[in-house]
Amino acid sequence: MAFYEEKILPGLLDLACSTRDVMALRAKIVPLARGRVLEVGIGSGHNLALYDSGQVELVWGLEPSAGMRGRAQRNLARSAVEVRWLDLPGEQIPLEDNSVDTVLLTFTLCTIPDWRLALQQMARVLKPGGKLLFCEHGRAPDVAVSRWQDRLNPLWKRLFGGCHLNRPIADYLAEGGFAIEQLDSNYAEGMPRFAGYISMGQAVKGQ
Repeated sequence: MAFYEEKILPGLLDLACSTRDVMALRAKIVPLARGRVLEVGIGSGHNLALYDSGQVELVWGLEPSAGMRGRAQRNLARSAVEVRWLDLPGEQIPLEDNSVDTVLLTFTLCTIPDWRLALQQMARVLKPGGKLLFCEHGRAPDVAVSRWQDRLNPLWKRLFGGCHLNRPIADYLAEGGFAIEQLDSNYAEGMPRFAGYISMGQAVKGQ
């Protein structure tokens, strides 16, 4: 399993996370980032070309996978924004309180083991008035689809690095300390419905 996770899985995730339809979703949320950005689960850096370099001071790229960091080198070399690596999981963010203007989550919350602690850490480092920008796939509202998500989830997690099909994204954000200001949820074009129910929007620290 170690060989699969280190050699095969990064390539699979790289391909799955860079399809035309996925990149179109990323392009709707990433350019909204401002100031000092914490990108949680930066992976191989597919978002880097989408940042507005005139609005972003730097990006802290949190990515615990050495395989994904290795695959990011080409995107890093072409990036117009400065990137500083943080090679720790989302539950361990080595930044000071209130030090980040924007937290970016794109197709990441599905994989974090302790999602509640990770979100609490994101809220801790986010400045008052800062934004959490998110684009995540998760639990579908249609019973027929969500049943398939529940059935497929155990195998899906094993094949795709702990990715969950059935996490209720908006509920998790609220439980993790955020207040959602804007939310757009729908099935994405070009993606299977069991993996393509997307929640996209903006949130701030909860009171």
